[in-house]
Amino acid sequence: MAALREYVAKNGLKFTKQRELIAEVFFKGAGHLSAEELLERVREQDSQVSLATVYRTMKLLTDCGLANPHRFGERQTVYEPSETGEEHHDHIICQDCGRIFEFFDERVERIQDEVAARHGLELTSHRMELYGRCVRANCENKKN
Repeated sequence: MAALREYVAKNGLKFTKQRELIAEVFFKGAGHLSAEELLERVREQDSQVSLATVYRTMKLLTDCGLANPHRFGERQTVYEPSETGEEHHDHIICQDCGRIFEFFDERVERIQDEVAARHGLELTSHRMELYGRCVRANCENKKN
């Protein structure tokens, strides 16, 4: 929250109670949240918050490096907290139910570095998204 306050002050913006609430709920939320899902959670505490305010706040969090937006396939944008101090991770997305699984595998990371080196590059960052279909019987949108 301190980084957000600093960014807002530095850029001459207002740090409103609604922005603070949205940020708090976002950082406490688990997983990947859409603006609409975040709004639902925020409205449990303040029914006056609008979807536009959530979108503006998420843009602000993204601009100051505290949130990462992801658009997996054709689905709506979801946000997750930035990986500051956290281990990097990649994503596997079920194309039926939309469930997002995070994973980290040192072998995959090493292979990516090797491929980049073969092409004369040193990786500075990357984002991997794998798509598939749940083999779980309880997949919400399981196709028969």
